[in-house]
Amino acid sequence: MPAIDIQVLEGVFSAEEKAEIIRGVTDAFGKVAGETIRNGTSVRIHEVTSGSWGYAGEILHTKDALAMSARG
Repeated sequence: MPAIDIQVLEGVFSAEEKAEIIRGVTDAFGKVAGETIRNGTSVRIHEVTSGSWGYAGEILHTKDALAMSARG
């Protein structure tokens, strides 16, 4: 069944927000693929260490991701 991997910088999302992301992604995938596929969908959130992510040649830190978020 489908495996969906999401990478985020560490410390940007709380445990509750990560749970909401997992449920939302699973539901959205199931809406397109159907309930049987939804029930077999695996979603994993991988947290990347602050400073170990590059974007457009720049190094990102947790504070940068927080500033870009809706909460920033």
